[in-house]
Amino acid sequence: MSVWDSLVGQKPVIDMLSRIAQGDPSQITQSWLICGPPGSGRSNMARAFAAALESPDHGMSAEPTRVTQQVLAGTHPDVTVLTTNKVTIGIDQVREIITTSEQMPATAPWRIIIIEDVDRMLERTTNVLLKEIEEPAEHCIWLLCAPSAQDVLPTIRSRTRIVNLAVPSTQAVAGFLTSTTNVEPKVAQRAARLAEGHIGIAKLYATDERVMSDRDELVVGVLNLARASDAVLLAGNLIDNAKAQAEADANRITAGQEAEFRRINGLTPSDRIPPKLRGAFNQIAKKDDVKRLVTRRTRDVLDRALNSIASIYRDVAVLQNNAEDSVGLINLENRSSITELSVRLNRAGAVTRLDEVAHARKRLAGNGNPLLVFESLFCALIS
Repeated sequence: MSVWDSLVGQKPVIDMLSRIAQGDPSQITQSWLICGPPGSGRSNMARAFAAALESPDHGMSAEPTRVTQQVLAGTHPDVTVLTTNKVTIGIDQVREIITTSEQMPATAPWRIIIIEDVDRMLERTTNVLLKEIEEPAEHCIWLLCAPSAQDVLPTIRSRTRIVNLAVPSTQAVAGFLTSTTNVEPKVAQRAARLAEGHIGIAKLYATDERVMSDRDELVVGVLNLARASDAVLLAGNLIDNAKAQAEADANRITAGQEAEFRRINGLTPSDRIPPKLRGAFNQIAKKDDVKRLVTRRTRDVLDRALNSIASIYRDVAVLQNNAEDSVGLINLENRSSITELSVRLNRAGAVTRLDEVAHARKRLAGNGNPLLVFESLFCALIS
């Protein structure tokens, strides 16, 4: 099993990066921009490329080397990943990572810096990074990740080699789920279809019944909207479910970090934390950090909800244009109700509702009150 095997539907890119990792180090581009829509695996691609560059076997062995394991686990001393649970990446974080990039690698050929969601940087923060991207240290490689090249400043685009990832097919995602989880092929196929190529969401749908159930309830609720009171109730339920999912996710992440802290320090789950380690341990579940994580995860759940709502009107448009045979429906389980909706709405009405979803997404991105945003959206969707 090579380092690339967990990446789905990206064979052309994998072939290219694998050849580069095994090629002449003096010819390697040192600044990269890896672009792909949410769920395409751009962050995983960056980590796999980093492992291939650092590992003596270039990530191609059946059994991963210790270097590969460390890079993928985020524990390699020469590979640094900058990510954030905040809305934006701060300028101080970038300055700190620039300092790291100028240090010589300790054990590996390269000092590698991965920045997830580089599009979350404000312009002044990006300008701090620009000089390092333009003239990286001789021993440093930068791997930047963004949804698309258009989401970053032209000055960054022009100074990086751009790699564009494809949206994995439903069949590829379903095959991945079947081979990596214990779900049945039928469940994997449905999860892949509803996720629309997003690998992480597909895995969530396939393995978490509550998340799938919440999606089903949301789609049925949108299709049954008839009065303003329906919109208000549906919005309230959605926000409550989003917060519950986010808190459960944050608790799971925090518990995993605490377990890893105990493992690294040779402590069993029942051992008391020694006084000299207590400060570091308490930082894991720091109240403000957990609150930020919950906020970020709530945004992720609501963004997923907007995708699900948009998929309804996408299906309506497909039926109105007699395109089901060529592109298929996403919400097959709701075909009857969607067919009725496609008759009630004209084509302009379907497009208008897709525009309303896009407008709600912009309001959320602008820190609009989630409850008010979705109440307004659901009222606009009543037909």
